[in-house]
Amino acid sequence: MTTLTPQKPAIPQPGSIQQPRRTTAPATEPRPAQDPAWRELVDAVREAGQYRTRSEAESVTRIVLSALGGHVVGDERVDLARALPEEAARVVASQIPATRKLTASEFVDSVAARIEGATPATARWDVSSVLSVLRSLVGDELVTRILDQLPPGYALLFGRAELTPAA
Repeated sequence: MTTLTPQKPAIPQPGSIQQPRRTTAPATEPRPAQDPAWRELVDAVREAGQYRTRSEAESVTRIVLSALGGHVVGDERVDLARALPEEAARVVASQIPATRKLTASEFVDSVAARIEGATPATARWDVSSVLSVLRSLVGDELVTRILDQLPPGYALLFGRAELTPAA
């Protein structure tokens, strides 16, 4: 948080204008870029998605996690937030639950709408890059519980085969 404080608490002299000095308040928690677990997550997404810059990987990670955060509810949402780095948990937990569950294709389209210049194909790549890293981070058991909440088709986005029971 940046605050403006005067350089001197004295009364200004006539004809002189005091310029405020920018000071940074002491941080009570690490900024996302300084959180090692968040950096590791973003670096893993960067590698998985073959993004050119860390900034691009971080942006995609935030967008996909925020989209996912609206569709995971209940105990699974709480457990997901607990399993993630603090900044990622904040992104997931800050989302208002969706009023309608999106199909996997609609979910990818919703992510595409949030990324400048994205197509459904590039958004699918982005979503899969983040969710496959998420799967390795939080484990298959939690991913299975999350998938049980979502419509069919999401398993592939997490890098898992989607098996359907034989008729």
